[in-house]
Amino acid sequence: MPMFRPQRKPVAGATARLGDTPTVITRNALDSALAAAGSCYPNEFGGMLRADPPGVISELLLVPGTTAGRRHANFQFWMLPVDLAIVGTVHSHPSGALHPSDADLNLFRTWGRRHIILGFPYDGGCWRAYDSNGRETQLTVQGHDTIGMRPRPIKPVHRPVEQVDPDRWVPP
Repeated sequence: MPMFRPQRKPVAGATARLGDTPTVITRNALDSALAAAGSCYPNEFGGMLRADPPGVISELLLVPGTTAGRRHANFQFWMLPVDLAIVGTVHSHPSGALHPSDADLNLFRTWGRRHIILGFPYDGGCWRAYDSNGRETQLTVQGHDTIGMRPRPIKPVHRPVEQVDPDRWVPP
C-alpha cells in the first residue's frame, strides 16, 4: 500500500528545506511579536513561530487557550494545528531580562528549534534568539525598516500659544 507523503511546492531560489533550522526572521513577524508583547504588558506574552518558506520565520501563531500572568505564559500545545512548519516559540519577559529561565530551558529542549525572548520596552533591540539547548544564536532580520524600530519625532498635540505683543494688542 503506497504511503501518502505531502510535498511542498519548491520556492524559487530557496536553498533551505522543510525541517531546516531557521536563520532568518521577517520584519513583519518580529514587529507582530513585539506589538503583541507590548499589548500584553505587564503580563507575559506567548506564541509560536512558523517558517514558510523553510529557513525563514515569517509568521506568528497565537495558540488558543494560552494563559499568561506576570511571571508565566502557559501554552496549550494540544491546540496547535498539525503543521511541520512550526519551528519554535516566542515569549516575553516583562522584567526586561533577555536570558532564559529554567522553565524556558525546559521548554526549549522539548519543543522547537528556534526560540525568541522579547524584553520590555519591546522595541527593535529588545529581543534575543536561542537554539533548542538554550544557547544564544543569531537570527537575521529580513525586510524593510519600519517606523516602530526607530524613535519617532514627538508631535505637539496642540498648537503653541502665540506670543502677544502688548504694543499691538487690540481689545476685542
